[in-house]
Amino acid sequence: EVQLVESGGGLVQPGGSLRLSCTASGFPFSTQSMSWVRQAPGQGPEWIASIHGSGESTTYRDSVKGRFTISRDNALNTVYLQMTSLTVDDTAVYFCAAGAGGYTVTPPRSYWGQGTQVIVSS
Repeated sequence: EVQLVESGGGLVQPGGSLRLSCTASGFPFSTQSMSWVRQAPGQGPEWIASIHGSGESTTYRDSVKGRFTISRDNALNTVYLQMTSLTVDDTAVYFCAAGAGGYTVTPPRSYWGQGTQVIVSS
């Protein structure tokens, strides 16, 4: 059974930074691409970034490119999302997901964690 547990969300001021973590179990983590997806209130899910199992290849949504960094530690079965220069538009519940994603596709909902809330507000 795929299990993903996110942590690290919270309240941060505009311009601030946060690092999200996601610990995985129940599948061969090092061979699985991983993604971060977010959902703002009243909106549908939005893919943010993906990372290959090896960690050597990453892709990002344009709106977060240069501000967010996805990384992973396969020894710890953990994927991270370092977020900097946060804006109010980044306010959302952030989910990690097992699988690759893109603008038109996200991993199946059954492969997501429970999410962690990020609120960007002054």
